[in-house]
Amino acid sequence: MNYSISQLAKDFNVTTRTIRYYEELELLHPDRSDSGRRLYSKRDVTRLKLIFRGKRFGFTLEEIREMIQLFDQDRSGRKQLERTIEYGNMRIKEVTHFIQELEDMKFEMETLRDEFIKKLQYSGEIE
Repeated sequence: MNYSISQLAKDFNVTTRTIRYYEELELLHPDRSDSGRRLYSKRDVTRLKLIFRGKRFGFTLEEIREMIQLFDQDRSGRKQLERTIEYGNMRIKEVTHFIQELEDMKFEMETLRDEFIKKLQYSGEIE
């Protein structure tokens, strides 16, 4: 089954420009009809799912491209899985660091808030 660019855009809730951009990056490889219209295959749909999943988890388009190309080179999927794990571990480390920064910021904000509350309570006692 083939899909039109407008079908994919609707199904993935993106613009047709986004899909053409992924094609420019060689992440998608649609066939062309006799009239020149793009015809996307199930393979392209699967790639789009991988692209959007990768983006949701914070992978760059270059990382996503590499993972897709690894699968094309090794149909067993082993190299792709190894690289995905490697990138995933790096991303988990980044997210963990970001969470710690947010926890630190939250603690500082709570401490300041508590100090301000005490100042207000203290200033109220003087009046």
